[in-house]
Amino acid sequence: MYGLSRFFGKLGKPNVMLWRKFNGDPIELPIRDAVERAIRRETENGYHLKVCIGTDSQVKGAETEFATVIVFLREGHGGFMFIQNEKTRQKYSIKERMLVEVARSIEIAYDLCNLFTAYNVDMEVHADINTNPHFKSNDALKEAMGYILGMGFAFKAKPEAFASSSCANKVVN
Repeated sequence: MYGLSRFFGKLGKPNVMLWRKFNGDPIELPIRDAVERAIRRETENGYHLKVCIGTDSQVKGAETEFATVIVFLREGHGGFMFIQNEKTRQKYSIKERMLVEVARSIEIAYDLCNLFTAYNVDMEVHADINTNPHFKSNDALKEAMGYILGMGFAFKAKPEAFASSSCANKVVN
């Protein structure tokens, strides 16, 4: 691919980074334990869950900020999310940045996928990549789709990729 390990390695692994709730409260547990606790709590309360994982980024001067979200949807009853964000001074082309976003989402999805299987929770990976070829992010669409589908995950791109395009976007903007 494009040496993603070179770019991703400089960011750190999202599953060992600090996570928080939308209200800003830190998640003290390892993310896998926090996700399992959330799934148990919500299913015990009678909710059927779906999880969407996405990452967005924003270049601000010399820094690029990445935000990864784990969005828990309660069927017909709203949802909540866990958030992790990080800034880096690493320079990326638009295509590289889109693929690093996807790599961050896949990393956390892969770390959590056995939980989702064990608890029968559907999971999608959302990519903040435009399906319209007139947009620069579209250059990364084929690679991102192949990467996500190749890992065995369900894939959504804009405009259906709300976890990255709306939720993670809100964190970095």
